[in-house]
Amino acid sequence: MSFNYFMPARILFGKGKLNELHEQALPGKKALIVTSAGQSVKKYGYLEHVENELKTAGVSMELFDKILPNPIKDHVMEGAALAKSTGCDFIVGLGGGSSIDSAKAIAIMAANEGDYWDYIFGGSGKGLEVPNAPLPVVAITTTAGTGTEADPWMVVTNGQEKIGFGYDKTFPVLSVVDPDLMMTVPPRLTAFQGFDALFHSTEGYINATANEMSDLFSLKAISLIGKSLAKAVNDGSNEAARADVALANTLAGIVESTSGCTSEHSMEHALSAHHPKLEHGAGLIMISCAYYTFLAKAGCSDERLIDMAKALGKADASQPMDFVKALADLQKACGVSDLKMSEYGISRDEIPEFAQNARDTMGALFSVDPCEISHADVIAIYEQSYK
Repeated sequence: MSFNYFMPARILFGKGKLNELHEQALPGKKALIVTSAGQSVKKYGYLEHVENELKTAGVSMELFDKILPNPIKDHVMEGAALAKSTGCDFIVGLGGGSSIDSAKAIAIMAANEGDYWDYIFGGSGKGLEVPNAPLPVVAITTTAGTGTEADPWMVVTNGQEKIGFGYDKTFPVLSVVDPDLMMTVPPRLTAFQGFDALFHSTEGYINATANEMSDLFSLKAISLIGKSLAKAVNDGSNEAARADVALANTLAGIVESTSGCTSEHSMEHALSAHHPKLEHGAGLIMISCAYYTFLAKAGCSDERLIDMAKALGKADASQPMDFVKALADLQKACGVSDLKMSEYGISRDEIPEFAQNARDTMGALFSVDPCEISHADVIAIYEQSYK
């Protein structure tokens, strides 16, 4: 029994919690609000709500609203330049994982010189140590997918390199998880985001670094998603289901801090690095059944796959493949079982390039897989997943 547990983010969780933002000890007097290029945070009044909370707290603000669903390095550098030039002393990430991830990256570069890729390990990154502490980050999530409000990680794309980064100082200092802000997420995106949270939990559970602490969060998150994701997808007004999925997402973020992802995420990042219009959760769904079938047949995680099948709702699970069956059933219940790579412009001919990209950019995740997954195996998983 051995684990390290470090979770410095203060998390406000629950219905209406955004109303308490102004009561918190905010980490500065001028905020850069980082949000997406889409209109939902404005359309539904979430941006205005945050601005009013900050004003009540005596905080002034600037707005950077250019973030893409798959965030890019150029916007990180542009946002950091704005933070520097306007004297912002903390960053507010408002939106989904892309906005909060970008807020973390902007916070690094607002306090440091050079290029964001100077500090990235993997690909063409230079892997330099970050000299200065990043600006503090407040995370306000409007989706339930990445768990970035409860972990230090961020994922940014530079060309065709989509790479995760983070360290102890990039945890948010404060996170608000208010399910009221998630009620307007469309069904399809609810599903994509929910499966991202699921796979953070399943990968954390089969990971070679899994431990007693991460297992607690993993199984609870899997259970909540099995219980309520399909309900949230099929009836977005179901407050209890939305709250369950929101909690699962935050717990999955803690899994990311205590265990971590496996090569399933490396493989998806290669897909959406080459095809930025592919939603991360959709890419994970596409490869998931083949990926977990490989693990089931490898015989390296039999008990853990059975545990996850039971947590997902298959109470009589007794074989590793029962998890794959439960996973496929959930995808069908959420209306995402027929996703096709070809509909995103992905060609079968690109598969060898994806397999190499997965190794070159986030190859370290292969080292924590429960068994060896070779280059040929990766190609085979992509091939079996291609439609």
